[in-house]
Amino acid sequence: MSRKVTDNTVANQPTRHLRTIIIGSGFAGLGLAIRLTQQGREDFLVLERGSDVGGTWRDNTYPGAACDVPSHLYSYSFALNPEWSRSFSRQEEIQAYIKSVADKYNVRDKHLFDCDVTGARWNAETTQWEVTTNKGDFTADTVVSAVGALCEPNLPDIKGINSFAGEFFHSARWNHDSDLAGKRVAVIGTGASAIQIVPAIAGSVEHLDVYQRTAPWLLPRMDRPYLLPERLAFKHIPGVQRLSRAAIYAARETQVVGLAKFPPLMRGFEALAKAKLAREIRDPELRKKVTPNFRIGCKRMLISNEYYPALDRDNVDVVTDGIAEIRANSIVTKDGTEREVDAIVVATGFHVTDSPAYETIYGRDGRSLTEVFDDIGQQGYKGSAIANFPNMFFLLGPNVGLGHTSMVYMIESQINYIADALATFENRGLRTVEVRRSTQDAYNSALQKKLTKSVWSTGGCASWYLDKHGNNTTLWPDFTFEFRRITRKFDVAAYDTTTAADASARPDLKVVTAP
Repeated sequence: MSRKVTDNTVANQPTRHLRTIIIGSGFAGLGLAIRLTQQGREDFLVLERGSDVGGTWRDNTYPGAACDVPSHLYSYSFALNPEWSRSFSRQEEIQAYIKSVADKYNVRDKHLFDCDVTGARWNAETTQWEVTTNKGDFTADTVVSAVGALCEPNLPDIKGINSFAGEFFHSARWNHDSDLAGKRVAVIGTGASAIQIVPAIAGSVEHLDVYQRTAPWLLPRMDRPYLLPERLAFKHIPGVQRLSRAAIYAARETQVVGLAKFPPLMRGFEALAKAKLAREIRDPELRKKVTPNFRIGCKRMLISNEYYPALDRDNVDVVTDGIAEIRANSIVTKDGTEREVDAIVVATGFHVTDSPAYETIYGRDGRSLTEVFDDIGQQGYKGSAIANFPNMFFLLGPNVGLGHTSMVYMIESQINYIADALATFENRGLRTVEVRRSTQDAYNSALQKKLTKSVWSTGGCASWYLDKHGNNTTLWPDFTFEFRRITRKFDVAAYDTTTAADASARPDLKVVTAP
């Protein structure tokens, strides 16, 4: 039996060199690892800080955790899952699927788990990336960042937050040793995680305070278990599952017209959401509290059949006054009211446009990704490359996010592009490849022009879609099949490239790295 690269003996070796390093093994990093293996490439390694594949689905294990994308869309096109038990899958089932795919395609031995990447720095002298981790140092000719947007929990900046004496944890770091039953609990936040957590715990806690800054729009969750005949058809009748997947994809894709091209079309969704709210919240005062003050779609549209009924329980209060302070055993709001609590669950999302990972990646001119984004905003080219970062590609980079359908489709589009880029790098004997800044600027100018017409820009909300410059650097403002079209092949003409011969003839191409 061959020794796996996850062995401690490997981790204790001196600096190791790889042709390609992939950072992260959620849907994106794992998918690329499978593609490279299928292409016959062996000289790569996936560095994953967790103890298994799965990314956000490994980490988010809070009560009620589930996907808001239909199950048949939320899988790789090359590894459909006929075993989904219901139309919208829960966390445990999605994570089991991801693990099964890793096993099926035999890529676990291309992973180094529990490996936290602490830095990545471009060395212009060697034209290699120098990667530091808690399990030793690496160099690589090319690096692919597959660090997802939903991986770094965002804690709110609240006075006294560290002084709380009770149980305190973020939704993405759920403490399963904690028993909230019979306790006074506060949930801070009303986003995608909170609307799943609140119904899951409301019936067992003594009292629940839900701290809401902005009320979300909710649509019905069309979720049900699959019947046995359906599951048998998915598994044994060729084409049935792909046909179902195609129908769901087409239906979801129509939402782009209202979201990105003609926002008035979203009024139908808004009418449906208002009818749902009126039907499920009996108390007029509570209904007023949880009615959004922006156009539907401006922030992420959420789906739940249980959230509003949970808020309507006698032991649940929705608190809309801002939090002024957290004390040892209580939360004080800005109106001076103090509410005693035994436990606080923070469901305030993630660092999306300001990920701490950006601070650890240093490019050609010695600046970190954070510094580059501070200067020009969070911009990239096709979400897959960023000027000033040679030989580095990005899965789930700027402006590839979606508000209506499966991110797995976008991930697979990027995998096509980046795998072709790595093959081009090899086949042409390239030493460096870097997207031109002028190309990147033109691409982003066109993107932002499209985004100005979208509901994300005109809907009257402030969301995590926007960076500190006020630009939407998160979402793709068009049909997903259009993104698939522009990423089908690597367009090397959009990049500055050098070969070993160029480096020998042009020593001025070398740039001094950061100290």
